[in-house]
Amino acid sequence: MDTESTYSGYSYYSGRSRGSHRHGERSRDRHKTRNKDSRSEKSVTINTPPAEPLLGDSSVRGEQVQDDNWGETTTAVTGTSEHSLSQEDIVRITKDLEDSVGLDCRRYFTLALAVILGLLVFLTPLAFLVLPHLLWPEKLQSCGTACEGLFISVAFKLLILLLAVWALFFRPPRAGLPRVFVFRALLAVLVLLFVVSYWLFYGVRILDSQDENYQGIVQYAVSLVDALLFIHYLAIVLLELRQLQPCFSVCVTRSTDGEIRHYNLGQLSIQRAALAILEHYYCDFPVNNPALLSASKSRAAKHLAGLKVYNVDGPGNNATAGLAHSQSRAMIAAAARRRDTSHNELYYEEAEHERRVRKRKARLVVAVEEAFTHIKRMQEEEQKKAPGDVMDPREAAQAIFPSMARALQKYLRTTKQQHCHSMESIQQHLAFCITNNMTPKAFLESYLTPGPTLQYSRDHWRARQWTLISEASVTSGLKDGSIFLLKCVDFSLVVTTKKIPYIQMSEEYIDPKSHKFVLRLQSETSV
Repeated sequence: MDTESTYSGYSYYSGRSRGSHRHGERSRDRHKTRNKDSRSEKSVTINTPPAEPLLGDSSVRGEQVQDDNWGETTTAVTGTSEHSLSQEDIVRITKDLEDSVGLDCRRYFTLALAVILGLLVFLTPLAFLVLPHLLWPEKLQSCGTACEGLFISVAFKLLILLLAVWALFFRPPRAGLPRVFVFRALLAVLVLLFVVSYWLFYGVRILDSQDENYQGIVQYAVSLVDALLFIHYLAIVLLELRQLQPCFSVCVTRSTDGEIRHYNLGQLSIQRAALAILEHYYCDFPVNNPALLSASKSRAAKHLAGLKVYNVDGPGNNATAGLAHSQSRAMIAAAARRRDTSHNELYYEEAEHERRVRKRKARLVVAVEEAFTHIKRMQEEEQKKAPGDVMDPREAAQAIFPSMARALQKYLRTTKQQHCHSMESIQQHLAFCITNNMTPKAFLESYLTPGPTLQYSRDHWRARQWTLISEASVTSGLKDGSIFLLKCVDFSLVVTTKKIPYIQMSEEYIDPKSHKFVLRLQSETSV
């Protein structure tokens, strides 16, 4: 009985195994048939790592789908929007707030120390002159004519010192540097030690002994003011004159588009050289336009769109371990086969884009010229009207702007500049051109040629926090071969330093008599 049951159980399981084997064969046949059909349809699928999407950002994909006639076909829906913040965003925002609070506290603390030191410097000579009259007035000798003349000297020297300190030190800060300015800190320490040493000598030799020679006390105060003037001259040399002579040539490269500029700098520390480079950057570099970089991403996605990686062996047979290797080999082989035709696609894409830009530009130029012609006609008509009926430039700009808005929108969309110019800024620029009687070419120059970063609104240049990355200390001076990085949210500036070579010039004397020659003419000529 047990044997039969065991045998029947074995037959049952073996029958199920044979049935499952036949079912697996049928499923594999259907899978092969579907694979053949999928090969014939040329449908493509690429399995990419989730951390590196091939098509880039979703905003780039949205820009590719949108056409140039967005001004006519787009419906704007206004309302409230919902934003989600991750834990990383909250941490980053908190860190930015803490950094800004720390920078403000450090700036105000530095300003408070400077004010306290300045008051100590200017009140010390006056205290030297006043304290003897307050502590032992009956023992002081009378001040003669020479002593009274020294009062005038002290007064004017203090006034000159006050103006000089205000002009050199009390200027609005241009930026917040990560480290303290070494020369300025050394000068502050020097002034503090100098004033303290004068106070020590004054307390030991004058206050304790109650010196009766008031003219000598006045001369002592005059010597203090003279020394402070010399220290101010030293500050001018170290802070202003030392950096005027060019010593280094720096090459600044923007990481996104490779824009390069070269500047000559003097003896500066790395942080102050970075500040000078940023000041030049906002005036010399064209505005950073991330939309222009989306073309290369779209081409890469288009080239990889014709590839499909198959896993023939299925989930078994250790296929998962070699999946990434097989995918990479297949993609490399396909890229090698497509390498010969990719340059043709790039050539025709760039030619088509240039053709569209020229077409949009021509339409824009014609529309703007017609609008300015209409303005001149309106100005001639307004001269005949009463003074109260004359239209101001703002109203004139709003009246003619719709005639050029369509062409301008399409041109800005084609050249990827739509995010740099708002409707309000365009109307303000148009009113400015009308007020100053500018030509249509002058109005279009701001849109046909990308300008420097300062030309655009604050959102594109002012609300930025830069990070200085350097292997050497930022307070150390520039050296030949120094490399540092200025990084912001969207891009970074790579700075390389080269020292200007020493130039040896020699003089070569040319005798003026060596240029003289004699011209001899024959008296007889051939007939």
